[in-house]
Amino acid sequence: MHTQKVNADRAREIRALKRMKDSEIDTTDIPPISDWSKAMVGKFYRPIKKPLTIRLDADVLAWLKGQGKGYQTRINALLRTAMESGESHAFVIRLSDYGEFAAR
Repeated sequence: MHTQKVNADRAREIRALKRMKDSEIDTTDIPPISDWSKAMVGKFYRPIKKPLTIRLDADVLAWLKGQGKGYQTRINALLRTAMESGESHAFVIRLSDYGEFAAR
C-alpha cells in the first residue's frame, strides 16, 4: 500500500512539473556538469525499425556479410551516415550509368 501512495505522489508531482514552463522549474539543487568526457551520445536512442525487402548486388552483400555478424546493422549505419551527412547528391543514381539495366 505504501508503494501505491509513493507512486501516486510521484505521478502527481510529474504532472505538476509537466504543466510548468522550464523557466519556472527550480534546478538550483542540481550541480552543473563541467566534464562531459564520459557522456554517451545516443545511448538511450532506439529508433523504430521497419521491415524492408531490398535487392543488393551479390558482391556488395558478400562484402557486408564478410565483415562478420550484423550485416543489416552495417547497412543501416552506412545509410544513416549518408543521411546525417546531408550530402544527398552523393546518392543520386543515373540510370544511364547502368546501360541495359536502365530499360528494365
